[in-house]
Amino acid sequence: MDVRQPVGTEQVWAWLGEVSDPEIPVISVVDLGIVRKVEWNGDECVVTITPTYSGCPAMAVIAEAVIDALRDHGVGKVKLVSQLSPAWTTDWMSEAGKIALKGYGIAPPAQQVIDISGLTTGVKRRVVPELTVTCPNCGSTRTQLTSQFGSTPCKALYKCLDCLEPFDYFKCH
Repeated sequence: MDVRQPVGTEQVWAWLGEVSDPEIPVISVVDLGIVRKVEWNGDECVVTITPTYSGCPAMAVIAEAVIDALRDHGVGKVKLVSQLSPAWTTDWMSEAGKIALKGYGIAPPAQQVIDISGLTTGVKRRVVPELTVTCPNCGSTRTQLTSQFGSTPCKALYKCLDCLEPFDYFKCH
């Protein structure tokens, strides 16, 4: 099936919501906040994506997965636009994505860190007090940072002082 008449952008968003992040397969690229915009330019579907950080090695795999997903649904022309500004922030994660992370054993970001309400006047970093990271395994807030570097650059390693299990924490940025 070749989509000659563009389907609605809502449908494209739904299809992209089925594309998993290659490093954390329980969260979609939509729920992660990587997909920023979907629009049609004639019969070409234009998808704007923002990497989680500028050197993210997974972006090539994500770009390919986005194109493949749309082509699998019959979209013949797909254009990806990489947008670096404003920079991606964990604040763009959906609540469903944060719940999926927790269910997977990764503590989701503990708080909002960027005030994006005034993008026309510039992004301002919030003053972040000491974090309380909740253990995704037992729910305890008695946790301790073990290493700023977890299994991927966007995660830190914590341990729970109650259940004694180590876990990744998706760092706020």
